[in-house]
Amino acid sequence: MPVPDPFQPAVLIRREGRAGRITLNRPARLNALTREMCLAILAALDAWRADPAVALVIFDAAGDRAFSAGGDVVAVVRAAQAGDFTFGRDFFSDEYRMNALIALYPKPIIAFMQGYTMGGGIGIGGHASHRILGETTQMAMPETRIGLVPDVGASALLARSPGRTGLYLGLTGARMTPGDAIYCGFADLLLPQADWPGLIEWLAESGDPAVLPKGRAPDSDLAGARPQIDRIFARPGLRAISAAAAQETGPIPEAIRTALAHHDPLAMAATLQLIAAAETTHSVPEALEREFRFTARAAESGDFIEGVRAMLIDRDDRPAWRQAGATDSALSGAVAAMLAPL
Repeated sequence: MPVPDPFQPAVLIRREGRAGRITLNRPARLNALTREMCLAILAALDAWRADPAVALVIFDAAGDRAFSAGGDVVAVVRAAQAGDFTFGRDFFSDEYRMNALIALYPKPIIAFMQGYTMGGGIGIGGHASHRILGETTQMAMPETRIGLVPDVGASALLARSPGRTGLYLGLTGARMTPGDAIYCGFADLLLPQADWPGLIEWLAESGDPAVLPKGRAPDSDLAGARPQIDRIFARPGLRAISAAAAQETGPIPEAIRTALAHHDPLAMAATLQLIAAAETTHSVPEALEREFRFTARAAESGDFIEGVRAMLIDRDDRPAWRQAGATDSALSGAVAAMLAPL
């Protein structure tokens, strides 16, 4: 991985050979994305889109611990606690424009994702045309723990996952191994991280992603668990899922029971609807539009502030969810309000 320099900006953007290079450079913060980083990436991608000297774009990240553990949600919540809800809406809006541009980009984008790759990290790497994982990669969308929904276009990725594995991942925020991530459609290749610097150099010189090796297809625990996941999520609604999970044994139903007991009920119920809506077209821009309806309201009308407080600020892990104990019918009305067009 590139060696971080504390005097360099949070995202390094440059040209090397035939490649546009973008390196996330906040390793001490697990390369958490800020609005400024998203805007810088947007500007670079816009400039390179019509530049004939740039044949492809390469994303990587400084440090060994993370490609990106997500967006800098603590900064968003700090602003909201001070009464500024515009800061968060602007951050999500700019981040989602970046996600959509990556998903629709006319040139190859190759993402090398090590360590924690969650939330906003998946919003970059998960929509690239060539998604490369290493032996340390752990992918997840854990937003329901903090009062958010799987966003950055992830509802489209979750909708494409085999069977009902996307519902399981979206509801629980379970971490995917490289094998799970490839099986569920979040990544394409597993390649040794020691080989990455040479591959990046080769890509920059050739401008051709065909130089990438085929890699190997690692085993996936989720593939083996899919029949049980499909049974549990066969019926809609959190109550039905809870009842089905109560009839099963093993780590999968245990993870579901834990999520249902501790994650935000409003966010989980909305997640089910967002994934169902994305199953129709799998369009990332359309998924982003629906997700923004929730995230734009999350601090002011949802449980986002409370979730981030409990999980990331005070770290007491005791969030007081507004919809705790709510029935599916009550949740349905609350979800409809959160997902109504803006």
